[in-house]
Amino acid sequence: MPVRLRKFIGTLIIIVLVVVYALVANTIATYKLAESQWYVHLAYFLFTGLLWIVPAMLVIRWMEGPPRPKQR
Repeated sequence: MPVRLRKFIGTLIIIVLVVVYALVANTIATYKLAESQWYVHLAYFLFTGLLWIVPAMLVIRWMEGPPRPKQR
Protein backbone atom coordinates (compact mmCIF):
# COMPACT_ATOMS: atom_id res chain seq x y z
CA MET A 1 0.00 0.00 0.00
CA PRO A 2 1.44 3.40 -0.90
CA VAL A 3 2.44 5.60 2.01
CA ARG A 4 0.16 8.47 0.97
CA LEU A 5 -2.87 6.19 0.83
CA ARG A 6 -2.00 4.66 4.20
CA LYS A 7 -1.73 8.14 5.77
CA PHE A 8 -5.01 9.25 4.19
CA ILE A 9 -6.85 6.18 5.48
CA GLY A 10 -5.25 6.58 8.91
CA THR A 11 -6.29 10.24 9.07
CA LEU A 12 -9.89 9.34 8.26
CA ILE A 13 -9.86 6.59 10.89
CA ILE A 14 -8.53 8.97 13.55
CA ILE A 15 -11.15 11.61 12.74
CA VAL A 16 -13.97 9.06 12.97
CA LEU A 17 -12.45 7.62 16.15
CA VAL A 18 -12.32 11.00 17.90
CA VAL A 19 -15.86 12.00 16.91
CA VAL A 20 -17.44 8.68 17.86
CA TYR A 21 -15.41 8.41 21.05
CA ALA A 22 -16.37 11.92 22.16
CA LEU A 23 -20.05 11.26 21.51
CA VAL A 24 -20.01 7.96 23.39
CA ALA A 25 -18.02 9.34 26.34
CA ASN A 26 -20.31 12.35 26.70
CA THR A 27 -23.46 10.25 26.36
CA ILE A 28 -22.27 7.92 29.10
CA ALA A 29 -21.41 10.91 31.28
CA THR A 30 -24.80 12.49 30.71
CA TYR A 31 -26.80 9.42 31.65
CA LYS A 32 -24.60 7.85 34.34
CA LEU A 33 -22.96 10.83 36.07
CA ALA A 34 -25.82 13.31 36.24
CA GLU A 35 -26.10 13.27 40.03
CA SER A 36 -22.44 12.58 40.82
CA GLN A 37 -20.06 14.84 42.69
CA TRP A 38 -17.64 17.16 40.87
CA TYR A 39 -14.63 14.96 41.61
CA VAL A 40 -16.31 11.97 39.96
CA HIS A 41 -16.85 14.09 36.85
CA LEU A 42 -13.24 15.24 36.98
CA ALA A 43 -11.92 11.69 37.28
CA TYR A 44 -14.21 10.40 34.52
CA PHE A 45 -13.32 13.11 32.03
CA LEU A 46 -9.63 12.91 32.88
CA PHE A 47 -9.67 9.15 32.29
CA THR A 48 -11.77 9.26 29.11
CA GLY A 49 -9.86 12.27 27.85
CA LEU A 50 -6.66 10.26 27.90
CA LEU A 51 -8.07 6.87 26.91
CA TRP A 52 -8.62 7.73 23.23
CA ILE A 53 -4.87 8.11 22.81
CA VAL A 54 -4.33 4.32 22.91
CA PRO A 55 -6.28 3.45 19.73
CA ALA A 56 -5.03 6.62 18.02
CA MET A 57 -1.46 5.61 18.83
CA LEU A 58 -2.02 2.22 17.21
CA VAL A 59 -3.41 3.85 14.06
CA ILE A 60 -0.49 6.29 13.89
CA ARG A 61 1.98 3.42 14.35
CA TRP A 62 0.29 1.63 11.45
CA MET A 63 0.39 4.79 9.33
CA GLU A 64 4.11 5.30 9.92
CA GLY A 65 5.06 1.67 9.44
CA PRO A 66 7.51 0.73 6.71
CA PRO A 67 5.97 0.14 3.31
CA ARG A 68 5.85 -3.44 2.15
CA PRO A 69 8.32 -4.32 -0.56
CA LYS A 70 6.86 -4.72 -4.01
CA GLN A 71 6.49 -8.31 -5.13
CA ARG A 72 7.18 -9.24 -8.71
